[in-house]
Amino acid sequence: MMTLLAETSSSEAGAGMTATETADHLFQTIIGMFSRADTLAQPTELVAHLQTLGAIWAVIFLVAGMVCLLRGYQFYKPVTILLALLVGMVAGYALGLRIEAPYIVAGCLGLLLAVCALPLMKYAVALFGGLAGAFIGANLWTGLAAAFNQGAGMTLPSEAYWIGALVGLIVCGMLAFVLYNLSIVLFTSVSGATIAVLGAIALLLSFEGVRGPVADGLTASQLIVPMLVVVPAVMGLIIQETWGGAAKAEGAGGE
Repeated sequence: MMTLLAETSSSEAGAGMTATETADHLFQTIIGMFSRADTLAQPTELVAHLQTLGAIWAVIFLVAGMVCLLRGYQFYKPVTILLALLVGMVAGYALGLRIEAPYIVAGCLGLLLAVCALPLMKYAVALFGGLAGAFIGANLWTGLAAAFNQGAGMTLPSEAYWIGALVGLIVCGMLAFVLYNLSIVLFTSVSGATIAVLGAIALLLSFEGVRGPVADGLTASQLIVPMLVVVPAVMGLIIQETWGGAAKAEGAGGE
């Protein structure tokens, strides 16, 4: 299966497309990548989507993710508003397909969430902190299920990843109201690491010479992509807490 996936050319994503077709392709790729909360632990489907992303968008993802990962705390308000805009646009596009008006719904819902995020910043941070926790919990559950099921020990149902997502959502959502600045660092580190790693993988997959080995390596285990995201996420969290000003703000009372 992976040999067939590795032979798919990502250059077709941007060739001969109109602006509308390019936007449709981008929205559909993002929706496909995040259709499951445990997307990082589903490497076969994830690699298939990333191969079609294209080099330009891969670089954009990589740069935006690195900025969010390393400097997310300093710019958390614009980052939060931008994330609200993007989440609203993607959700609006998916909903708008049902009434054949995807861009109108995407624009309206994205603008609405972005405008609401500014005066409700603390609740927006709590929401994104909770979503980051749900994302971590879902991928952790599926990854642990894969590890347990391969051994001779207990069996963990991988399709019950929603349990891990629910626990992560509750824990990290409540954390935002107790440790506000830490919640900001958490969701910017996790989201930045995820976007940056996905962009880096998509960029590697855009080169024909390394596409096959990279795809085969990433799909060798369900734990590989989550580990690739966890490591920079932890590094980003430490950097922001230590040198990014988050620790000083926490000590001074934060917001």
